[in-house]
Amino acid sequence: MTSSVRMRIGILGFAREGRSLLSFLRKNPKFHDSEIWILDKRRTVSVPRGIKKNLGGRYLKQLSKFDLVFRSPGVPYNLPELQAARRKGVKFSSATKLFFESASRRTPNVIGVTGTKGKGTTSTLLYRLLKAGGFRATLGGNIGTSPLDLLPKLQKNSWVILELSSFQLQDLAESPHIAVILDIFPDHQDAHENLREYYAAKANIARYQGKKGLVFYFNDNRLSRAAARYGRGKKIGVRAKKGGLFAPGDVRIPGLHNFRNALMAAAVARRLGIGPRIAKRVVRRFEGLEHRLEFVRKIGNARFYNDSASTNPHTAAAALRSFQNGTQILIAGGQDKGLNYAPLAKALKETLTRLAVLFGENKKKIKRSCAAVRVPVRPATGLRSAVREALSAARKQKGSSNIVFSPGAASFDMFENYADRGKQFKKMVLSIKKR
Repeated sequence: MTSSVRMRIGILGFAREGRSLLSFLRKNPKFHDSEIWILDKRRTVSVPRGIKKNLGGRYLKQLSKFDLVFRSPGVPYNLPELQAARRKGVKFSSATKLFFESASRRTPNVIGVTGTKGKGTTSTLLYRLLKAGGFRATLGGNIGTSPLDLLPKLQKNSWVILELSSFQLQDLAESPHIAVILDIFPDHQDAHENLREYYAAKANIARYQGKKGLVFYFNDNRLSRAAARYGRGKKIGVRAKKGGLFAPGDVRIPGLHNFRNALMAAAVARRLGIGPRIAKRVVRRFEGLEHRLEFVRKIGNARFYNDSASTNPHTAAAALRSFQNGTQILIAGGQDKGLNYAPLAKALKETLTRLAVLFGENKKKIKRSCAAVRVPVRPATGLRSAVREALSAARKQKGSSNIVFSPGAASFDMFENYADRGKQFKKMVLSIKKR
């Protein structure tokens, strides 16, 4: 019988993962005698009756009075208040860390997927490949279900696919049995102390593996290779080349990056015994995920694409390179993350993009990068005016146009999150009346 320990526990951030964590703690006999607090900077958070709370601007005050604090992914690991609490002996954990501690008693079959772009697409595709191959598979992490909510359903033969961000990986002390490392580029410099810290967090997906672990990585991405070296298990390099299992045309979602990620998912599935026939069928049927180069609508000669999940310059650059036909018009901008926009400027030039319509907090910063490659820029006061500007420009072009909404920046200056931003974009586009 598990004895209960009297502790004061803080749940730092009360969104999807925080709510899942509270449910887990309340059901676990170990924590029945504990005093649980919800700590969130939002004043309007709905907290269940009987749970103590500290909401608003002073939510990080008095962290040192807690025995254990669970940090949500949206709360930066190195905030000064968190560092001060650690120095005073406060223990920090997370829902992901708690999942790994608990899941090993139920199933060893955990696949973790990380990278800067394509985590959600690759994780979902891998999940569908395993399901098609007859595996008892489940999907969670940064996408779909919170990891702790998966635990009650797990059995010995279960397979868990987790999409893992750098924020979820940062304080892990255990790695999944199979680690999948996609392309890695600079990102999240608004939340990580520096790039070294960001890369180190990504490497945690392999760092604590045993010798029986597997690490899949891209041969031609230097940072993917570097992260894989931390694993002690077998390392399997994947080379994304044409003429392999399937061609770029077999992948329904546009973009070389999506072709690469489909090859990675198929390589992992092949290692688990899923043959090429099943892999080809699943990949050919996969239509992609919402907010990831999602086709929205055609208006006259203009085709609108929603890539709101793009939150850094490299992902916006990849979006522009995804189209071979038609004139490109980019809608970009948002909350700055301390990143260099030279990679996006290079893509604007190489793809002969006719216009960049910029909005949001960092539009002036992106404009300076565009000026270096002489790409025309139109500023917009918000997303709605950006959509109008882009459509107006497309109507003046001869031939077809791709209006690509790939912000290349965070969403929090104007929106709740990238999904809210993408839904609002689609709503605006779908409300436009045809001439």
